[in-house]
Amino acid sequence: MAATRSLQDWLGEIEGRHPREVDLGLDRVREVAGRMGLARPARQVATVAGSNGKGSTVAFIEAIAMASGLRVGAYTSPHLLAYNERVRIDGVDADDASLVAAFEAVEAARGGTTLTYFEYGTLAALWLFERAELDLAVLEVGLGGRLDAVNIVNPDVAVVTTVDLDHQDWLGADREAIGAEKAGIARAWKPLVLGEDDPPSSVLGHAYAIGASAIRAGSDYRFGPDGDSGGWWWREPGFELALPLPGLAAPAQLRNAAAAIAALRALDLAIDDGAWARGVAAARIPGRLQRFERGGVDVLVDVGHNPQASRALAEWLRAAPAARTIAVYGALADKDAVGVVEAIAPCVDAWHLAGTSAAGARGRDADALAEALAGTAAPDAPRHGDVGGALEAALADARPGDRVLAFGSFHVAGEALAWLAAAGSEAGTGGDV
Repeated sequence: MAATRSLQDWLGEIEGRHPREVDLGLDRVREVAGRMGLARPARQVATVAGSNGKGSTVAFIEAIAMASGLRVGAYTSPHLLAYNERVRIDGVDADDASLVAAFEAVEAARGGTTLTYFEYGTLAALWLFERAELDLAVLEVGLGGRLDAVNIVNPDVAVVTTVDLDHQDWLGADREAIGAEKAGIARAWKPLVLGEDDPPSSVLGHAYAIGASAIRAGSDYRFGPDGDSGGWWWREPGFELALPLPGLAAPAQLRNAAAAIAALRALDLAIDDGAWARGVAAARIPGRLQRFERGGVDVLVDVGHNPQASRALAEWLRAAPAARTIAVYGALADKDAVGVVEAIAPCVDAWHLAGTSAAGARGRDADALAEALAGTAAPDAPRHGDVGGALEAALADARPGDRVLAFGSFHVAGEALAWLAAAGSEAGTGGDV
């Protein structure tokens, strides 16, 4: 490929290079990394896996470390509006020229080895990080953990935020199987932060088998709201923090922030006393209960796409009542749409179903989604070809004091954000459930 190709040219090219979108395994990506001469992406590395809360946990780690004056790189996926969102250095998205140079470096070393879209992106991010002289790299696992491309890097601390039923076709049929895959990011004699009070036994068993030091929420560290100050507290033996509430909304954000603090405490990094509070308050991430206002109607956009995320969304909706809640819901074909809808249905007054055919092979049109939802509260809802059309119809139905919630996948959130930006809606805050 010519060196003058644009970022979009590269993305279009690499999307079709490998015969399968998902092809778990480390041999191919490790081989190309070796040819590229990739070493450590930073002085310290944190890897984050989990069914939900990964993106927010990365954002909290990144924001706290940056508030302490450290140079930080963050690799996340998927993106919402632009690929550049996936690679950040000191809080700034990578520019097109940097990403093009990184893809050129991957291509020069690839030889005859085929790579998936995600594997190309992971190697490109690691190449950029290694050249940025980072104090800390925070790497979000794309799918699972053990066989995810990110796992070619040996982290100094691993984090498993939550384990729930998602991606069963690749990871296994139950929490124990899925937990074993996610625990595969842990390393022998290194700390493993567990964000759940009761993680699957497979996670704990793997940590014990390899000698990883498990740091468990509710046991090795604790946290909770402080009714007197209106903030919250975090503590471990011999260390305690009094903190402001996260700038990200949703109850689950305390748990994500708490896991992030535990991860940073486990690293060999000096964090200023005031950086904990500044970072917790400053962390932001789009598409996680991100709020907009349009004609007196609150519009919320969230990437929640599995039953665990839907339960957390429902908890937030119950705690913040509105006159009516109108849901715009779209789902990819491999997701548990019934479980998602049943978890949140008691909090929703009306539904609009959106097609996600633009997502490609994994997309699901509104008719197929309605058929899958037979027996739930949503199958007779109005159906729309895309998210923009569904959102426009939902807003036409809404009155001042109502709220519209667009959710169900990163694709839904991305289309909703693009539609709202084009419509000139006023943005508010956001938070990841």
